[in-house]
Amino acid sequence: MADAAPGPRPRPISPSVTTWRWHVTMFTSIMHRAAGAGLYAGALILMAWALSLASGADAYAVFTGLAGSIVGKVVFFLLTLGAFFHLCNGLRHLVWDAGYGFKPQTASSTAWLVIGAAVVATILFWSGLAMTGVL
Repeated sequence: MADAAPGPRPRPISPSVTTWRWHVTMFTSIMHRAAGAGLYAGALILMAWALSLASGADAYAVFTGLAGSIVGKVVFFLLTLGAFFHLCNGLRHLVWDAGYGFKPQTASSTAWLVIGAAVVATILFWSGLAMTGVL
């Protein structure tokens, strides 16, 4: 009995990282999800702050010591960046919900705008903290 001719190569069921060429709109989509997940971590940190505050001066001193360390400041900087990115990209999604901004060039331009706005807002926010002596 003769072997049957091989069929067509199976195609992916849905787009994946290996199927599509990387571009800025793909990056912002992934980062929007990552920023949202990071904000959940920020909510847990906020909960730890409240619990340490309710647990007394010693627990609060431990929390503020961790938050004021280099690692703590990096975590809070990244949380700030994530919050501003998620906010700006969420506004972009609201424009999309209204039916605008879907042309590839417009989508790429607004993706870069979101990234730039999030970085600038984060730097301005942390500069404000530094100028007021909070840091």
